[in-house]
Amino acid sequence: MTRFELTDLTALLSESAGADEGVDMDGDITDVPFDDLGYDSLALLQTTGLIERQWEVVLDEEAVSEARTPGQYLEVVNQALNARAAA
Repeated sequence: MTRFELTDLTALLSESAGADEGVDMDGDITDVPFDDLGYDSLALLQTTGLIERQWEVVLDEEAVSEARTPGQYLEVVNQALNARAAA
């Protein structure tokens, strides 16, 4: 089974919205709010689009909008990947 990892997410966030120079994206940012990382809802929307195209999965819009941290966002993505694999 394929898992979407934190390194995948940070790479796509940087690709779609850039990276705040004052934030260490290489550390454990799993529980750091996206706002503190310098990412707004538009950045997450762009990242979600990239994930859906590259990973060929449809993410639950409500769950994505409720995800406040990378860890919560990863849960949403991996649940969708697991559901696709089970189908």
